[in-house]
Amino acid sequence: MEKIPDIIKHLKLSARFGSKIVHVELLGQKNPVYGDTKNFADMIKSYLSDHHIRLYRHQCKAMEKINKGHNLIITTPTASGKTLAFNLPVFNMLIKDRQSTALYIYPTKALANDQLKKIRDMEEAMGLNFYSDIYDGDTPRARRSRIRSRSRVVITNPYQLHHSLAWHWKWESFFRNIKFIVIDEAHQYRGVFGSNIAMLIRRLRRIMDYYGASPQFILSTATLANPVEFGEKLTGLKFEIIREDGSPRGDKYFLLYNPFLQDRSIMSTHQETVDLLIYMVKRGIQTLCFTTSRKMAELIAKWTKDKLDEQGSKLGSSISSYKAGYLPQQRRNIEAAIKEGRLKGIVSTNALELGIDIGNLDSVIISGFPGTIISTRQQAGRAGRKTNPSIVIMVAFQNPLDQYLVNHPHYIFKSSPENAIIDVDNTYINTGQLLCASAELPLKEDRDTKYFEVHWNKYLPDFKHSGLLKDTAHGWIYCGNGSPSHIVDLENFGQTTYTIVNGGEVMETVSQQQAYREAYQGAVMVHQGKTFIVKDFNLDRQVIEVERRPVDYYTQPLKNTDIRIEETLKQPDNDTMTFYGRIMVKENYYAYKIIKNDRTIGTNELKLPPIEFDTYGLWFTIPGYIEDKVKREGLDFNGGLHGMEHCMIAMMPLLVMCDRWDIGGVSFPYYPANGKPTIFIYDSYQGGIGLSEKAFDLFGKLVNVSYELVKDCPCENGCPACVFSPKCGNDNQPLDKSATKLILHNINGIF
Repeated sequence: MEKIPDIIKHLKLSARFGSKIVHVELLGQKNPVYGDTKNFADMIKSYLSDHHIRLYRHQCKAMEKINKGHNLIITTPTASGKTLAFNLPVFNMLIKDRQSTALYIYPTKALANDQLKKIRDMEEAMGLNFYSDIYDGDTPRARRSRIRSRSRVVITNPYQLHHSLAWHWKWESFFRNIKFIVIDEAHQYRGVFGSNIAMLIRRLRRIMDYYGASPQFILSTATLANPVEFGEKLTGLKFEIIREDGSPRGDKYFLLYNPFLQDRSIMSTHQETVDLLIYMVKRGIQTLCFTTSRKMAELIAKWTKDKLDEQGSKLGSSISSYKAGYLPQQRRNIEAAIKEGRLKGIVSTNALELGIDIGNLDSVIISGFPGTIISTRQQAGRAGRKTNPSIVIMVAFQNPLDQYLVNHPHYIFKSSPENAIIDVDNTYINTGQLLCASAELPLKEDRDTKYFEVHWNKYLPDFKHSGLLKDTAHGWIYCGNGSPSHIVDLENFGQTTYTIVNGGEVMETVSQQQAYREAYQGAVMVHQGKTFIVKDFNLDRQVIEVERRPVDYYTQPLKNTDIRIEETLKQPDNDTMTFYGRIMVKENYYAYKIIKNDRTIGTNELKLPPIEFDTYGLWFTIPGYIEDKVKREGLDFNGGLHGMEHCMIAMMPLLVMCDRWDIGGVSFPYYPANGKPTIFIYDSYQGGIGLSEKAFDLFGKLVNVSYELVKDCPCENGCPACVFSPKCGNDNQPLDKSATKLILHNINGIF
């Protein structure tokens, strides 16, 4: 294996790679900072001594706070020892109080299995038996009763918990004695999913209260901009925080690599990734490569193997892909091969971003910005064996976020990460969760208001009228057909679902908005690398019929959007003219384009009823003097507004944890309600999920990064790296980059 500093030097001097390395950041080594262990059972002290474990200061501080009874959120980097920081105090309590129990909640089954192994290994080393086990959809029925009656540590996931609460009396002994609820990788619970999980946690707390238990909550999460706010919204409780990191680190060289530089021959991000992966494994550098999709994980692994074989190398057999869809035993075999060093190159989705134990590696390649600074840092954290040097390379795509980051490295290395957003006020989420709660225990306003801050006088009579709830002397009880937990989807809410069928076989299900965007009649759909044509879009049955057909073109829908302001909730006390409130959105998909070789070869009409939904958004008006400036320069003011809307939507995920498809936008050169040029940015979900509200609070910062994006892009007339948008319903017309830059420059000057 070559030395890491030598590899960095060779890469920078390489004719193949050197000119595309646009930034090298050295994250210097860091010495460990240790703490003192106090008030632990003798078994734990012996365990630490026997395994030569010396605890870092942040682990000791975490345990001190937990031992004092505080709810705690631990937000230290990858590989900093968070798991030990919460496992030790849990074990300490279980040893001291032989009736006590603990519940661990993990977002994936792979993580649950990984944690179970760690807990059982600790039990065995200490001569204990808590009968720790996993309780999820894969748990055999024959074992379930035994787990409920004797296991003192139960590991589950939100989906199983969602269904199990309706049968809480089966868990009475476990719940009466519960002392800890541990929620690991908590940053995964954001957006619609996180908002549902927040209400699920409130349902769980309500059941605990019913059995006289008041467990401590321990949250472990990646570094967030708003960890305490996030933890409190997720659980409804107050939190202490541990954010300092006492763990050691070796030198880490973080390279930003941009294939899309002006006047250079361009290879795709994927081709560049393959060549960089080959470069690393040939030099004995064990490398984990992250991709943005399951399909690309498979393809990059295949292309890497094929290219190594063509070059006569025997390393092809040491390359493997990894993704959540593999069978559990397949995943465990790959994880073991990584840990033992038998695999030299691993190409993975973000499934390996989370805390599955594969050891640490020499190098990480991040193929395309993973969507958040949080994920970037999590993925980069996989590189580095103890205090040895390591390499991280992020290969940029040609989109605004990737290009902004490689041109502004401080956002990756110096700025705070994004805000994780949870909305506990969404009507559509709350009503579904309230029904689930009513099936678990009768609803009583005087008891349950602290868990569900909803409009009781509005919802309960509506449920009674529809036959779902009955008002009794014991409270409001559920009387609908079937369990509401089977109807309420944790990852969605209040959305019509369409089923895509090929020859009678169900391929997948999509939301109404996805169907309108991707599966309208005549659309070309791609599924598992194959192309299909939509033959029938049945609105009544909500079924989409497709047929397999290889084609050399693709389709793109066109739409127009109307917005009506329903209620202004926030407005400025200065001249910025930025507002936030409740709006009604009407999206009309009226046609689609047929595109071949980036050229439109036809346009067909669509006959679909409009999609209407109420949501929340921000809007802002452009002062008249800025419009005058743009027009005096002979620029297209309408194209400038449109470009500004695109830039702000593209950059919003940099500040708020979301995907650009979570956000909608529209610009009006003249908005009838106020008679002014106005831009709207809104949550693309019924009832809103808090994204645009956070963007309103960070509006000045959003304008600033949008201006820097368009100012620093080297193109002349606009490109996919700045003002063009792949989701534009108006075919990216009109757009004027110069006008966009001028408007943003002037708005930026106000903040």
